Amino acid sequence: MSIPGSYDWRIVALSVPIAIFASYATLDLAGRVTATRKRSRVYWLVGGATSMGTGIWAMHYIGMLAFSMPMKVLYDLPTVVVSLLAAIIASAIALFTVSREHLKSWQTVFASLFMGCGIAAMHYIGMAAMRLPARAHYDPTIVGVSVALAVGISYVALILSFRVREEMRTSWRKIFSALVMGSAIPIMHYTGMWAVTFIPTAEVVDLSHAVNISTLGMVAISLSSLLVLSLAIGTSFLDLAAQRVAVDLARQHEDDFRNLAEAIPQMVWTARPDGKPDFFNKRWYDYFGKTHDNSEGRNWQNVLHPDDRTATLETWQRAVETGGSYEIQYRFLRASDQTYRWFLGRAHAMRDSNDKIVKWFGTCTDIDDQKRNQESLEEQVRQRTAALVEANEHLTEEMRSREGAQRETNLQTENLVNELTERSRKGALLAKMGELLQSGTNMAEAFSIVTGFAPKIFPGWRGAIVLLNAARNLLEVAGSWDNCQLSSIFFEPNACWALRTGHRYQVEAGDRSAPCAHAAAVSGSYVCVPVLAHGEALGIIHFQILGGKPEVSESEISLVGTFADQIGLSIANIRLREALRGQSIRDPLTGLFNRRYLEETFDREMHRVARAKQPLGVLIIDLDHFKTFNDKFGHDAGDIVLQEAGSFFAKKVRAEDIACRYGGEEFVLVLPNADLAMTQKRGEELRVDAKKLQVIHKGKPLGPITISVGVAAFPSHGSNQRELLSAADAALYQAKGAGRDRVVVAKGKDSEEVKAVAVGANTN
Repeated sequence: MSIPGSYDWRIVALSVPIAIFASYATLDLAGRVTATRKRSRVYWLVGGATSMGTGIWAMHYIGMLAFSMPMKVLYDLPTVVVSLLAAIIASAIALFTVSREHLKSWQTVFASLFMGCGIAAMHYIGMAAMRLPARAHYDPTIVGVSVALAVGISYVALILSFRVREEMRTSWRKIFSALVMGSAIPIMHYTGMWAVTFIPTAEVVDLSHAVNISTLGMVAISLSSLLVLSLAIGTSFLDLAAQRVAVDLARQHEDDFRNLAEAIPQMVWTARPDGKPDFFNKRWYDYFGKTHDNSEGRNWQNVLHPDDRTATLETWQRAVETGGSYEIQYRFLRASDQTYRWFLGRAHAMRDSNDKIVKWFGTCTDIDDQKRNQESLEEQVRQRTAALVEANEHLTEEMRSREGAQRETNLQTENLVNELTERSRKGALLAKMGELLQSGTNMAEAFSIVTGFAPKIFPGWRGAIVLLNAARNLLEVAGSWDNCQLSSIFFEPNACWALRTGHRYQVEAGDRSAPCAHAAAVSGSYVCVPVLAHGEALGIIHFQILGGKPEVSESEISLVGTFADQIGLSIANIRLREALRGQSIRDPLTGLFNRRYLEETFDREMHRVARAKQPLGVLIIDLDHFKTFNDKFGHDAGDIVLQEAGSFFAKKVRAEDIACRYGGEEFVLVLPNADLAMTQKRGEELRVDAKKLQVIHKGKPLGPITISVGVAAFPSHGSNQRELLSAADAALYQAKGAGRDRVVVAKGKDSEEVKAVAVGANTN
């Protein structure tokens, strides 16, 4: 037994105007979408589809609310939203189809199928949103009719929209089309409602997302949809107004162009992209005795000189085809005296944002006077040429006499060029050396770079770079090239006059008046140049000149100074970087590596010994009763104890070992290639030797120092940094718990005892 239902004709009457209003919005938005391009078209398409879909959807739900039943009907909100999306998608398909430049029959058919199916889907999805204690039964025949009506309505809507889309204003044709479309859409809707029959059922209805649409809700839906459609139409009218303003502005620009063209003292003309003229200014018509009424200038080639016509037309045609610039000289016939005058014709292509030619802009400039002056000058040139030929004969003899002098000049020039070439080569080498020095990371690299480039920059010169030591009381040879011989590799700063005076010091061969003490054995000429950086002397560069060269040129002196300056700055920079690097990885109190350096290098050493299948030992050392030193003698005494302990560990480790201050009074020693037995032995040696330390503070001994040591080794106690340090720390905890002043080896990494001790050590 089906549930009877009836229609509230007042609500039915409300749904029809909404459908008509939505149809009018569709026709108006179709014109807006068609008139726009690129991103604006996307905005209009999205906004138009949303407003159209909202209007069709609102008409559908108002039509459904017109169907009254003897029971309360609720609507599932998510399903309602899906039906709205179906209406928007169908509207988007319609607007996209109508906005195409040409609409073919098959495109209209396919678009109407998609749009009609979308509207039908919106309708039946909306029907599925109804929540009532009844089951909907659909008559397949009537459903098919409703779908066919939706497709047919869509087809008619697309045709009508395509025909009236160019009409920017409200017209009877657009209103009639909206009435036809708006009346047909409710017919499809109520046909779909006719296809359903509701049969009561005892099934429990899911009301988790159901809402009740009251009369107030129906009014809200109607007003909201009308507001959205009104906004869309209003925006469309505003866009139309903007287009009208743009048209007026374009007309104003055209008037301004014509006024400017008349003010220019040349013939001005424009042509379409195909090269056909469409505008000439008044000077054109005045020259040819024409008016705008009896001549538009399209036969301009008829007034060309016959000799210039072919070349001019071919050049213009080539410019039109390629889009290149146009420039040529030709003669025009003047109407007032029937004489030909020379003109310079130019034209330039004006393009849009897509690089497409939209207009040609050209000028014709009268150059007849310049051409006649040129011909007069050419005649004078011919006369002068004859006189010059005669004078040239007289000059020929004189030139022969000067050839000898020229050859000498050429030889001097060649020598100068060779000198400049050599100077340029040396400058390039010097620049390359400076670039490499700036990239160097240590002093060894810097000295290698300097000794490698110096023989290339100063061929035939021996040399050495000599630097002050850290105490600045001794000079030491850091590097040399070409077997530079000095009396000693060490000498005092006063042994060099360049370092004493702060200036370059040069001694000629055989001059023994004031030689440098460090170069007493040098028999030839030599030059010493101080190496300075930031006003501080770092050392000297010593050059020995071979081959008995009597003197050094100014260019070489300048090159030597630049060479020394670059070396000085590079050495200062490298020393600064090394100092900063030391500060970042060294503990400032003990001078040992800090914990950060330990974390950086420990993993690297672990990977290395693992690849080489070698052992690695770890010692964690704690100064026993360190707090007693601070409490009894003060923190200054504690710092001295830490300093002495740091010096002690630094002296006891090998070059490849890593000694770090781990934190507080704890120290870590990493011993690469040391197995467990060797590591334990090293720990015992350190423990015994530590007792021999004598720490003096303010003239008083601070008492004996004892240490507790925890020992671990790879791979016995772990495979990574964390495991090894934890095992060694657990062993240290055992040593301290057993009375201190002892060495304890960690248990194997699988031992539960070690794990428990490590946990206890970490918590303490």
